Amino acid sequence: MGGDIGPDAIVPAAVTALRRHANLRIILVGIEDELKLKVEEFDGKLGDRLQIHHASEVVAMDELPSLALRKKKDSSMRVSINLVKSGEADACVSAGNTGALMATSRFVLKMLPGIDRPAIISHLPSTSGHTYMLDLGANVDSTAEHLRDFAVMGSELASAVDDIKNPKVALLNVGAEEIKGNDQVKKAAVLLAETDLNYVGYAEGDDIFIGDIDVIVCDGFVGNIALKSSEGVAKLVSHTMKQSFKSNLYTLFAAVIAAPVLKSFKKTFDPGRYNGASLLGLRGIVIKSHGGADAAAFANAIDIALLEVEKQVPQAISSRLETILNQTNS
Repeated sequence: MGGDIGPDAIVPAAVTALRRHANLRIILVGIEDELKLKVEEFDGKLGDRLQIHHASEVVAMDELPSLALRKKKDSSMRVSINLVKSGEADACVSAGNTGALMATSRFVLKMLPGIDRPAIISHLPSTSGHTYMLDLGANVDSTAEHLRDFAVMGSELASAVDDIKNPKVALLNVGAEEIKGNDQVKKAAVLLAETDLNYVGYAEGDDIFIGDIDVIVCDGFVGNIALKSSEGVAKLVSHTMKQSFKSNLYTLFAAVIAAPVLKSFKKTFDPGRYNGASLLGLRGIVIKSHGGADAAAFANAIDIALLEVEKQVPQAISSRLETILNQTNS
């Protein structure tokens, strides 16, 4: 029921995902009458693979996470996460209030052993394909130990989802030299050097998009600013190109010739293509969709959830972290 579009995007996204994956079953959680009206707009060939589970409350997009957690115990968000907790569902995908989703997921599902805080991770386009980055906003202030844990979680996700045997992991910093950075990053570098991760050192901001790095680690304050800045730059470039092609008849003609290139550019930087950020560190799989995601973008978030279920990402993270902590303590 959450997000800027709600069931108008999420129901058709669910239908799209079910048609893509024969082994998928989806439970739509929310106001039953509203969801039934949307489901009836599609044919009934999906059978019991698409079910509706009633929830009487909705968490508003601007609602305080603490209030949502205490007072909205029958919200679509809380009920969805409860279904993951009970084992009736393998993953939860939501476009709702990020803070409430994080707080509710942590309260209901709990953290994996050895992990103190969850982190938000997503993949961003790069010259080498894409780069995973975390944390993107769950923690605005993290310790060196938290960054070490984020690196473990990001490495395991990249390894499981992309079948990378030994993902390259870097810490986001203001320079590549060892002497640069704050105490938090320097201490995290020491901790990472003691692990068996493929830690390759510091990465600068431009390495997110043009570097040969699989996972870039930072705290949520830095990560969220970097993410939003990159989205703004992409919009600026797109706007500038459109205005330039509209300036006169010659540029309009050039736009027609360049149409295939422009289409490819738009596809590469389409945020919907990368929609679906994972909340790592939980004893269950929770995927956060962008609040403004349309049906196509939300379907991509469902695809990510299905892939993480198939790859058993939480179990992989837990096993790897246990190994690293044992090595550190021995």
